[in-house]
Amino acid sequence: MAVCSFDMQFTFVLAGWEGTAHDGRIFQCAIHKRELNFPKPPPGKYYLVDAGYSQIEGFLAPYKGVRYHLPEFQHGGRPKGLKETFNRWHSSLRSCIERTFGVWKARWKILRLMPSYPFHVQRDIVVTSMALHNYIRRKSLEDPAFSHLDQNPNFMPRDIFNNLNEDQSNESYEESEAVQMKIIKDQIAHSLMRARGDL
Repeated sequence: MAVCSFDMQFTFVLAGWEGTAHDGRIFQCAIHKRELNFPKPPPGKYYLVDAGYSQIEGFLAPYKGVRYHLPEFQHGGRPKGLKETFNRWHSSLRSCIERTFGVWKARWKILRLMPSYPFHVQRDIVVTSMALHNYIRRKSLEDPAFSHLDQNPNFMPRDIFNNLNEDQSNESYEESEAVQMKIIKDQIAHSLMRARGDL
């Protein structure tokens, strides 16, 4: 599991789980194990998360059951209604993580063709390459990969859309937090509709 900022730097990574572990289970571990030091969002701020994550306070997921991914809007016309309008903007903002992963994978060939090292070595390669990715982003003003993305904000690295069908399963979550985040999501969606002139 990884978290990134809008300037395409990784701010948290939890590596080392088996490939079959459910995203929601890894997420619950990350936010509840104190020793992992997960950077929780400050009050009034939210992480954008995909539909596979629990809707709890501080984590803003898209509406389920309506269009979400940017290519669906590019090929299917303008968003229709409140939920699709919200989802379109949510997806647009969340594409930053996809772009960040795209640059990271493109830079480090070893990630695409991981040798059969022991599992702990593979995990360390992932974490170390993310740290190097951040260092390059902070210190290199002339990095070609980042420069290309900075100049072309709508460009998406080629392998990003390979896995559009995210796990839509429902994790159990605290009901009051889910209700609170739904209210916030609805308020944002209404604001977007008003800005578009549809309300």
